Amino acid sequence: MFSNDKVDIGSLDVIFNRMIETITNSKSDIFIISEQSRRSFEEMQAELELIKLKIKYLIDESDDLEKRTKIAKQRLVEVSRFFDRYTEEQVREAYEFANELQLKLSLTRAEEKRLREKRDDLERRLKSLYDTIERAEHIVNQVNVVLNFLTSDLKNVGAALEKAKIKQDFGIKIISAQEKERKRLSREIHDGPAQMMANVLMRADLIERTYRERGIESAIREIKELKGTVRNALSEVRRIIYDLRPMALDDLGIVPTLKKYLSTVMEYNPGVQVHFQSYSNEQRLPSDYEVSIFRLVQESVNNAMKHGKALDIWVKIEWLHNCVNIVVKDNGTGFDKNSIKEQSFGIIGMKERIDLLKGTMDIQSSVGKGTVVMFKLPFPEDELVK
Repeated sequence: MFSNDKVDIGSLDVIFNRMIETITNSKSDIFIISEQSRRSFEEMQAELELIKLKIKYLIDESDDLEKRTKIAKQRLVEVSRFFDRYTEEQVREAYEFANELQLKLSLTRAEEKRLREKRDDLERRLKSLYDTIERAEHIVNQVNVVLNFLTSDLKNVGAALEKAKIKQDFGIKIISAQEKERKRLSREIHDGPAQMMANVLMRADLIERTYRERGIESAIREIKELKGTVRNALSEVRRIIYDLRPMALDDLGIVPTLKKYLSTVMEYNPGVQVHFQSYSNEQRLPSDYEVSIFRLVQESVNNAMKHGKALDIWVKIEWLHNCVNIVVKDNGTGFDKNSIKEQSFGIIGMKERIDLLKGTMDIQSSVGKGTVVMFKLPFPEDELVK
């Protein structure tokens, strides 16, 4: 126990408050750096897309110039071989035309090379900038944990010292889990309902302008389309509410819960068919394992519909002796694995879950041929629910 003749409680309070203020200011500075880096990241991404378009245009132009140069050279060879059949003017024109095309081709290729180098440099800078953003967010989360612990558990120093180790471990785990869930929810809301609501506002302005410029019939058509957007936003909000915690998971297990979830997916997404199969006998696993399996399937199905525009999705679960294999396959647009956006929050979230459960994940996809996502999760040792 502390006594006033040994410890100046007032001085401790001053030091404690200054420490909290310093940490809070540092957190604000890190947040500002993170936001500035994120804006720079978005600007560089836009510049990179523009450069890629220019490179594509130059490749097409280079291919065309190469064909024309080849034809011009053949013409020059013919004129040179049968010199007596052509006038001096024709020979000169053939030579100048071939030389001009060759010069244009060289300039085009040089510009293409320059843009490719700039593209590669931008991609390296984007990767470095993304790492900076991730580190900044990680530091902010750590600072939040420290602040929460300091402001909640250390206000009463005397009482906290008695059970410091227990409270520290428990508090940090709870706060860390809360921060991760809040981060996930903020991303979900930002990418879904928030953008949809912004779109609704823009469409509302468009309806007002349409009514003034083209009359009520055009405005009514726009309103019908707007209703579809609002309906989608409502569906997304309901999905997020359901995502917070599928209550059936604790009572029924992963297989019945997935069946219900996938049925709901088809209900809210007309035209989408989800085919579900579970092989061998389902085993009840610890709650965190079953939640992780549900989230992995959920994220994969959402990606198939949102990014792949898939109309048919196959979900298969195979229960083995010491692990469970999960396959989510779709007939969507697919993507080029060489240009996959590793910074995708969805992929990062899945990898984090897989790593925590000591499992593996493999993604196979190509443009126009759909996507296959495969997970392998080992059962926890001596923790199977009997």
